[in-house]
Formats: sequence, structure tokens, C-alpha cells
Amino acid sequence: MGDWWSIEVSDAHSSALRWKDAYEYALVESAISNRATTWEWHVHSRGIVFEIAFRDESDGEAWCRLPGVRAALDAVPDPAAGLLVRRGPDGTPCCRGPRRPRPAPSAAAEESPDGREAGGGEATTTAMGSGARGATPVPPPCAG
Repeated sequence: MGDWWSIEVSDAHSSALRWKDAYEYALVESAISNRATTWEWHVHSRGIVFEIAFRDESDGEAWCRLPGVRAALDAVPDPAAGLLVRRGPDGTPCCRGPRRPRPAPSAAAEESPDGREAGGGEATTTAMGSGARGATPVPPPCAG
């Protein structure tokens, strides 16, 4: 099993689909150059999800640190609240393949101040991008 990443971009002052159109080629080309094994784009009512898998963890981390990837993530329509970068397809590391985006979380699923979700599990979602305010950095790669 490879190293999966899920990048969700939400609509804001401009469309996430426009962002995808502007950065898709550069993101996919750089991913291929960094040993990506598969990738898939999902369009949904709130934006887009880019799921990508690499041969191993170091390849995914190297890709996330590329200046072009960082620039693309910084250019999302709402870098403060409209970008989620998660490990694993659809943010769930136990799964082996891309899945469709989940419905929007309810207020009961919001993260509590101690970093746990309302259900008691560890929070796995982190806002990313240089403009992210109040975000907890992702341990390896895309934190910055």
C-alpha cells in the first residue's frame, strides 16, 4: 500500500473548480515526477477533492514540499478556511483506494478544544496553506 493524500479545496470568493483548472496540470506533472502511482479528482457541491497516492511516504512528503505545490495550495480560493490536507484517501489512512467525498460534518462532529472529535477519536483534518489561521500543523510534509 502506498502513501495516500487527500486535498480538499472549498469554494469561496472564486470557484474551487477554477483553481483545479489553473493548477491541475502542474500538480499532476509534479506528482508523476515524484513517483505518484495514482490520482483522482472529485468534484462535489462544495468544491473539489484531489486524492493522490505515492509509492512510499518519502515520495509524498517530497512532493508536498515542492515550491509549485506550496504555491498551488496557497492559491486556493480560501486559504484560511477552505483547504484541508489529510493523509489517506478521503482522510482515512486505513482505506486502500479513492472514495467519494463525505457529506459536510454536523456541529456534533466538530473538533473540541482538546484536539479530539466529538465522538472521542483523534482529529485527522488540518487546515493548510500559509494563510491558515488557527490551524494545527500537519506533522510531516505540507506543514511548511
